[in-house]
Amino acid sequence: MADLFEATVLNGMQLKNRFVRSATYEAMADLDGTVQEPLLKCMENLSRGEVGLIISGHTHVARRGQAGPRQMGIYDDTMIAGLKKLTSIVHDNGGLIAAQLAHAGLKGIGSDENAAFGPSEVTEEGVIKSTAMSTEDIKTTTRAFGDAADRAVRAGFDAIQIHAAHGYLLSQFLSPYYNKRTDSYGGNLENRSRFLLEVYREIRQRVGNAYPVMVKINSEDFLEGGLTIAEMVKVARILETEGMDAIEMSGGTFESGRRIPSRVGTSKSEEREVYYREAAEYFKEEIKIPLILVGGFLSYDVAKEAVASGLTDYVALSRSLIREPNLIRRWAGGDRAKATCISCNKCFSTLSTKEALHCVVEKKNQE
Repeated sequence: MADLFEATVLNGMQLKNRFVRSATYEAMADLDGTVQEPLLKCMENLSRGEVGLIISGHTHVARRGQAGPRQMGIYDDTMIAGLKKLTSIVHDNGGLIAAQLAHAGLKGIGSDENAAFGPSEVTEEGVIKSTAMSTEDIKTTTRAFGDAADRAVRAGFDAIQIHAAHGYLLSQFLSPYYNKRTDSYGGNLENRSRFLLEVYREIRQRVGNAYPVMVKINSEDFLEGGLTIAEMVKVARILETEGMDAIEMSGGTFESGRRIPSRVGTSKSEEREVYYREAAEYFKEEIKIPLILVGGFLSYDVAKEAVASGLTDYVALSRSLIREPNLIRRWAGGDRAKATCISCNKCFSTLSTKEALHCVVEKKNQE
C-alpha cells in the first residue's frame, strides 16, 4: 500500500515524499521575466517546507506567450543566471524543482509588435483579439519549447513539465471549444493533439530519455464543446506510448464558471475535496504511468486515502501552500490538522500588486 511519506523515483529523479507543489503563478519576476529576490524567497520557503517536488509557476517560452505581468520567463539565455540561483536555493534546502514550460496562446497579453495568437482567430464585437497560428508559427513555437527545455537543463532544474491545461496554448489546440482549424492541427483528436506531441518530441530530443518530462492536462474543460474525460484518457494513452514520465491532471479553464481550476468555497467538508476523482478513476483503469492529481486537497486523511487506494500516485497542492509553505513539514511532524487555506481565491487578487502572490487572510491575521 502506497504511503504519502515514502520515497519514489520518476525516471531517475528521487522524491522524498508523494507531495507536489502544483505550478502557481507568482508574479514575482521582473517585467521581462527574469528571476527576482521575492521569487527566490518563495522557492526557499517551499523547499524548506519539505514538498517532495516543486513545480515552478508557468514559465513563458516566448515573449508572445506571456500570460501576465512579472511572470517568470525562460525564453532567452540571459535568464539562465537567475534561474540557476532559483534552482540552487531549492537544492540547498534538499528540494527538487521542475520548470513548467508554458505559452498562453490566445490568452497572451501580447505586445505592440506581436498580438496574441492561438489555434483559431478570436473576434469580439468585430475586433480581432487573437489571430490564427500559421504552420510556421507552430513550428517556431515548437522550437521555442525545445530551446526553453535546453535552458531548464542548463539552469539546473530537475525535471520539466509541459503546460497543456487550463485553456493555454497547447490546451487550446486539444480543445474543440477553441480549436476550429480544418488543417492537420484541427478536427479529430489525433489532429488536435499533434501540436502537443510535436512539442513533447522536440523537448525529449533536446533533453534525452534519462531526464524526467511530465505534462499537465485537463481532466475535461467543463465547457460545452470542450475536451471530455474520454478524450483526455485517449491523449494520455498516446503520451504514455510516447514515453511521457508522469501526467498531472487538473481541469477547467477561465471560461468554466464555477469549475475553474481553483474553485471557490470548497474547504468546508472533505466530501468537496478531490475535484477530479471520476476522471482519475477512469485514468487509472486505462493508464499505467504515474498520475499527479491536483484540485481541492486540503485534508491529510483525504490525501492519504487517495494515494493508499491507488486513485493517484502523487498529491499536488497549490493554494494551501500559499498560506502554509510549511504544510508538508507540519504533517510529516505529526500535526495532521487540515490545511488552513479556506479556498477563497483572494490570493490571486494580489497578483497585480507589488506584493505579488500571498495569502490575504494570513497577512491580515498577522497584522
